[in-house]
Formats: sequence, structure tokens, C-alpha cells
Amino acid sequence: MKKLLIILLRVLAVLIIVIVLFIAIVFAYNKISSKSEAGKIIPYGQSVTVDGKNMNVLIQGQGEETIVLLPGYGTAAPALDFKPLIEELSPFYKVVMVEPFGYGLSDGTQKERTTENIVSEIHEALQSLNIDRYILMGHSIAGIYGIDYVNKYPNEVSAFAGIDSSVPTQGGMDVEFPIGTFKLLKQSGFGRLMFKFGEDPYAGLPYDNETKEQIRMLSLKNMYESTTLNEMEHIYPNFVAARNLSFPKDLPLIFFIQANNTGVERWIPLHEEQIKDSVHGKVMTFEGSHYLHHTKSKEITENLRSFMAEIK
Repeated sequence: MKKLLIILLRVLAVLIIVIVLFIAIVFAYNKISSKSEAGKIIPYGQSVTVDGKNMNVLIQGQGEETIVLLPGYGTAAPALDFKPLIEELSPFYKVVMVEPFGYGLSDGTQKERTTENIVSEIHEALQSLNIDRYILMGHSIAGIYGIDYVNKYPNEVSAFAGIDSSVPTQGGMDVEFPIGTFKLLKQSGFGRLMFKFGEDPYAGLPYDNETKEQIRMLSLKNMYESTTLNEMEHIYPNFVAARNLSFPKDLPLIFFIQANNTGVERWIPLHEEQIKDSVHGKVMTFEGSHYLHHTKSKEITENLRSFMAEIK
């Protein structure tokens, strides 16, 4: 028995050493890779000063009308992720892709990620670029920020277009996220390990290899950073705050919505309720994932142009 116990203790000691060594290797690999990738990220767009920090904005196209694009939650590199849509829109519009704090090449911030702060920062960026009349187009959670935005700056927004955009009254948003676990994954390097062995979200999509590599590096850079984790903590309160708001009746409103969203009950009726009192309101459904701009950019552009032409 004594001999068996000694063997078991030795085996346990070896296992502990192996585990500690593995954790140390993952940690070191993450640090080395992060430093290496930082020098390989190719800058794009331009930086504007907002609240004393740098916010990145990509402007493309020379159209008379301007479209301001806002990303959904957690889109690590918005200007690259929205590339198919930007390329479809830019022959007809001046497209302004805003990367909020914590996204893309923008700085992080310690300021609370309330809707009020996020909307104010985006507006400040546009003001510094002298952009004061535009169609606001937003994906996912930008539907929550957007409804606040159009009510605060009604004289600037000429229309709102939602790409599978969130609705304040949708269910399932009161989830408690494991913020501490996400922080640990980031700091330990295991977040990178999980990312490496996860599925490629851009496989089979119209992105060249260089763009996909840039998105990969920016995803690893921005993943589980404090700014977006703080935004995650504010998701439910921001949804609750938006329940008191509605889109102005005279604001042209069009939603491009996923036809088969099985994750949210009444997804299409929820959007139909948002336009029911609008003078110019429309809901269009498309077969595809939540990220409709990955595969339906041409259709989104064509239908937006038709919608705006009908209004005029």
C-alpha cells in the first residue's frame, strides 16, 4: 500500500507539473503572438479625437448622400467585417463606418458603456468630421443605440436602416454573462487557444485571405477587452432603457431582417410593430444568418436605394 501511494503521488506530481507547464506555455505563446501581431495589423481609415481618445472611422465613396454604419456588439474589426456592404454602397453613397471605442483600431475607454455615452461619442466623431446629415444604418445592437440616436439628433438623421437590428422588447436579454471567466480567458491566453480551434466564421464568404488575416488578428486583439466587457455588462440595462423610446413617426424606417431567426420569439412581428406608426416604414426578410451584410449586401443596397427613391 505504501509503495502504491508513493507511485500515485509521483503520478499526481507529474500531472501537476505538466498542467502548470502547459498553462505557462499557453500564457507565453499568447504574449509573444500578441506582440508580433500588433506590428502586422495594417492601419485603415482615419483617427478622430473623441473625449480625448482616438476613434477610428473609415470613409469610402463620393455619393451626395451619406450613410453612417454602426456595427453590432463584438464585431472586432467593423470596417473590415462590413467590407462587402461598404463596397456595394460606396458607388452610390458616401459611406462612413464608425468603429466605437473598443472596436477595430479605436482606443478603449474606462467610460461606462451606457447607450447615452456610446451615442454621444459617435455623434462627437461625426461632428468633428463635419458630417451632419445622413442615413443611419446599424446592425444588431445598433438598433438599441440607433433608436436613442435618432431621438436625440432628429435634424441630422434622414432615415434609419436596420440590419437584423435588435428591438428593445425582445426577450432573452436579461442573461448574466460570466465576465470574470472572459477576463481570465483573455489574460491567460486560453481565449486565443479557443479561437484557434474554433470554426472560421468567414469561411466561404467574399473576403480575401489578407482581409481575413487582418480580421483574425484584430479579433484576438479586441476579444474580451475591458471596454467591450463593460458594454456586455450594460446590455440588459441598455435594452430596458430603450423600451421607453420609439422611432419618430416621420422618420423613414427600413429593416432588413433574417427570415428564420429561431433564437428570438416573434422576430419579424417585433420589427413590424416598430414600423406600424411610421409614415414610411418597411420590413424586408432575407434567408441568411444574423450577419446579413456578409451575404446579402447587394440586395440590401438595391432595396435601400429603391426605398429612399420612393420616399423622394
